[in-house]
Amino acid sequence: MDYFLTEDQIALRDLVRQIADEKVRPVAAKYDREGTFPWDLVKVFAEAGLFSSVVPEEYGGMGLGVLELALITEELSKACGGIALSVAASALGMFPIIISGTDEQRKKYLPDLAAGKKLAAFCLTEPSAGSDAGSMKTRAVKKGDEYLLNGTKVFITNGGVAEVFTVIAVSDPERGTRGTSAFIVEKSFPGFKVGKEEDKMGIRASSTSEIIFEDCRVPEKNRLGREGEGFMVAMKTLDKSRPGVAAQALGIAQGAFDLALDYAKTRVQFGHPIISLQAIQFMLADMATQIEAARALLYQAARNVDADCKGMGQVSAMSKLLASDVAMKVTTDAVQIFGGYGYMRDYPVEKYMRDAKITQIYEGTNQIQRLVIARSLLHG
Repeated sequence: MDYFLTEDQIALRDLVRQIADEKVRPVAAKYDREGTFPWDLVKVFAEAGLFSSVVPEEYGGMGLGVLELALITEELSKACGGIALSVAASALGMFPIIISGTDEQRKKYLPDLAAGKKLAAFCLTEPSAGSDAGSMKTRAVKKGDEYLLNGTKVFITNGGVAEVFTVIAVSDPERGTRGTSAFIVEKSFPGFKVGKEEDKMGIRASSTSEIIFEDCRVPEKNRLGREGEGFMVAMKTLDKSRPGVAAQALGIAQGAFDLALDYAKTRVQFGHPIISLQAIQFMLADMATQIEAARALLYQAARNVDADCKGMGQVSAMSKLLASDVAMKVTTDAVQIFGGYGYMRDYPVEKYMRDAKITQIYEGTNQIQRLVIARSLLHG
């Protein structure tokens, strides 16, 4: 389908597609088995400028939008959803600085992040505050010209490899979500500690870690926005980042579909390729239709976010909801088309199914997306 991409967007998409096919796809299984972070590919992505897409030009970036980030994430995820997160998760960590940072903060942190010299991570989730982000316990107590952070964040993507962290913490527990504040925390700050590295079912090439703050000293000048604006910063960040999760899910779905289609053309049963069977044809037809529907919604949601349209949060949630549900359905059907071979790690399709599941969970479970959408409908 023609999604009316500009010549520059098509050129970017084609460049990333080439990188994914030539650099990512050949090593995806290796990184999945080992569960290690792809530092060599981070260098490739940095040289291609992929980390700089959403960073404004005055801070060393390309000044592009969420749509371009979605194109990058989709193409990389076709080859490996976990490796793609090295770029997408760093963008997530940068968004609070782009959204609410001062000129001084942006000048200090964004150039190195845009160049891929450093990676970023976003710290919101806690052991007792997943879908209920308002139940955060991590405290930020003002002491002179700095804050002392105490608490634990969990399931932090890029957690074990990032050097710059955007953190949401409770600065005034009496005010609920209006008592939270956002901070830029460097890995080198006293009291900062990387905890447990998670051993995951999927996206195993991505680093997912626990982050611990023990009287972590953060200068007051590293607060993002005013005190009490942390939850607002987090929600604005998620509005921008959810199309990125949708793009990851879409890429995983497309990658699995491509494998299933090729396999159906070559796998012979009952004397004919299985694609000649109507049962398989119907499965592939549904998969292709669902993928295109998810792509259409994703690209429109990304354009809405870039244009700062009213109601963009609702459409952003819709794109994440649809694309991740499609990814789980398509990858499950792809394994089914492969039959017994699809269940074996000798074939790559089982990895796509494992990678797809997380897209229904992080950055707001799909149940939470439905809640966001429903509340938007209720309030017009």
